[in-house]
Amino acid sequence: MPRPLGRAAVALLALVPSAGGLAAASQKPDGQAARPQEPARLYQVGATRTDMPPVLDARLDEDAWRGAGVIDLFVQQEPDEGAPATQRTVVRVLYDAETIYLGITAFDSSGTVTATEMRRDSERIIEEDNVQIVFDTFEDSRSAYMFATNPLGAKLDQQVFNEGEGGRFGMSTSNINRDWDGVWRVAAAAGPEGWVAEIAIPVVTLRFPKADVQSWGFNVMRNVARINEQSFWAPVPKAYGITRVSLAGTLSGMESLNRGLDLRVTPFATGGTNQVSLAEGGTRGSFNRDAGLDLKYGIAPGVNLDLTFNTDFAQAEVDDEQVNLTRFPLFFPEKRDFFLENAGQFNVGSVTPFSRLADLFFTRRIGISEAGETVPIVGGARMTGRMGRNDLAVLDVQTDGAHGRSGENFFVARYGRRVFSRSRIGGLFINRAETDGPHFNRTYAADMALAPHPALAVTGFLAKTQTPGATGGETGSYLNATWLDTRWRIYGEFASFGDDFNPEVGFLPRAGIRVSKLHLERNPRPGRWGVRVLSPMVNLTRTTDQSGRLLSRRWHYMVGTRFDNGAYLNVWYNDHFERLDRSFVLNGVEIPAGDYDFGEWRVSFDSNPARRFYYGATYSPQSFFGGTRTDANARLGGRLTDQFALETRYSRNQVSLPGGDFEVDLASLRIDFAISPAATFRSVTQYNSLTGQIGASARLRYTYAAGSDIYIAYDEVRREDVPLDQKMERRLVVKATYMVSR
Repeated sequence: MPRPLGRAAVALLALVPSAGGLAAASQKPDGQAARPQEPARLYQVGATRTDMPPVLDARLDEDAWRGAGVIDLFVQQEPDEGAPATQRTVVRVLYDAETIYLGITAFDSSGTVTATEMRRDSERIIEEDNVQIVFDTFEDSRSAYMFATNPLGAKLDQQVFNEGEGGRFGMSTSNINRDWDGVWRVAAAAGPEGWVAEIAIPVVTLRFPKADVQSWGFNVMRNVARINEQSFWAPVPKAYGITRVSLAGTLSGMESLNRGLDLRVTPFATGGTNQVSLAEGGTRGSFNRDAGLDLKYGIAPGVNLDLTFNTDFAQAEVDDEQVNLTRFPLFFPEKRDFFLENAGQFNVGSVTPFSRLADLFFTRRIGISEAGETVPIVGGARMTGRMGRNDLAVLDVQTDGAHGRSGENFFVARYGRRVFSRSRIGGLFINRAETDGPHFNRTYAADMALAPHPALAVTGFLAKTQTPGATGGETGSYLNATWLDTRWRIYGEFASFGDDFNPEVGFLPRAGIRVSKLHLERNPRPGRWGVRVLSPMVNLTRTTDQSGRLLSRRWHYMVGTRFDNGAYLNVWYNDHFERLDRSFVLNGVEIPAGDYDFGEWRVSFDSNPARRFYYGATYSPQSFFGGTRTDANARLGGRLTDQFALETRYSRNQVSLPGGDFEVDLASLRIDFAISPAATFRSVTQYNSLTGQIGASARLRYTYAAGSDIYIAYDEVRREDVPLDQKMERRLVVKATYMVSR
């Protein structure tokens, strides 16, 4: 259980005033709750300067807090949009030359809180009781830093780009970088009347324009898990989340902030051993040790330079196992720190959350071979920043020769110009060149993201690639128009990729096609049967070759249901047509060329993920290339204590085709143990019957000082009935980093 509040903090809960300072702007003159559609800049709060920094102990009893800027009127988004929050929240804001301080008092009339998660950046933090804060430091209404904490003092931080576009329904998007780790501190505690958190964010963690007096976009959101209520200071309509920074309020009055030299140097050292067991008997092993350096320097108030030498990613988690039952490559997300920070500033690609038509820049092409093997990175440099309305991002990485191939140089340059209030235009250039060889590949692109109306977004790009030996058809284009409000989500999408369109440093599942898509979705709220919102939708996707000949078509019909208790039920039917011009082999079974029609039913249910014990299941019977296919999966998880949690998943694909039958089973067990918010352990064990492989991975991370960590990583892979000479591999690595900040 969360540790109890100290006596002073409990007493303070009863003494907090009902309103204060500029927070009165959170209420209309007639005293009625403000509606989300009103101008967001009506919501303003001034930060108070302090000469005595508060002690982070979750006890808001220092004199400085009594004079802080205060906001304490929150408006519901869920379940009753526009109504006053049922649970009171008070946020105080202080600052000194080097740090922003937030004091949060989250009352709860039940006297209980839902909090079991201590691990940093866990999705469960935002499923349980939590408070989320965003700072739009450039007031560009597009990007922000986000910080979240819970009654246990767990930390989640992320960078937001383009208001988090594409992150709907919990799906990941490159416009939200949750793997960014800022340097900040938090202390939290729960008591009989709610919980309290104190947050300290060094200003060097944030980038902001040069000005004697700072004014930032600012918003706060609170989630009360037991009643599934979300409330905001500056109201945000149901269609959006806190990443909708164009609706944020204003934090003002911070003067003479001092970033110091704005220099952070982080040397690191690694040591470890590798051991391989051979099929014919015996083992082969080696001991490895290395060192490197990461450097971050603010060359201007809004411009950051990152350098990395002899880069090592020993701490990165292994990929989750996936089964590919298509003709096209699977997408695996980036997990390496250097490539994740500010990744959104390089984005040019499709924005639909349910399908990935193209990403022109995909960092997993750097330092990872096509077979998934690690390629050594000699060094790299990245400069990202803003100058006025201009955004600039430049990346250069040099890899070493490995696996019988030459080293390569990757150069990426991205320019953007912010126009109007929430729109931008820009360009992208990518060059990939062998160090010792003639091969190269280049991508040129121009893109836009226009927002002519608060509910309308239009995005797109025009691109061309250049590859030796290509004979034509090297252009690609994409256009998407989306209308999103509290009742409707409607979008149309068109993409065309020539036969030789080849962005080698991107992700393109299929070239030589034209794709048209139309999506229509309604979000009624019946207010009965325990249903909070329904999401009936229909979606048509049509794919042709460049001459207009139909290759595939899919009608997607779905009804999604979200219940008041946080559970989800989805039912869909897909009507597929696929034309195969040539046969292909799927898990040893040949599928002949021809035209195929098949249908796919799918039913899935997920309980409220904020519960201490949660579960989910999916069942999907379908016809499949002249045969049948049945997919089923289940997951069961539990937070057994405040520190210990586990989750197990199992999936089966059972396929029966005219040319043969096969089954694929995937199973995984994930164990998380939080010794404290600063020390966490995770282990993942996975089994894949298709490859006959059992893998185990364990990671221990201890943050012993701000920006400084010790990692211990262990990986093991066992293979059964696979024609490889390496039947078992083991790796143990210890990595230590130490950050020096000036």
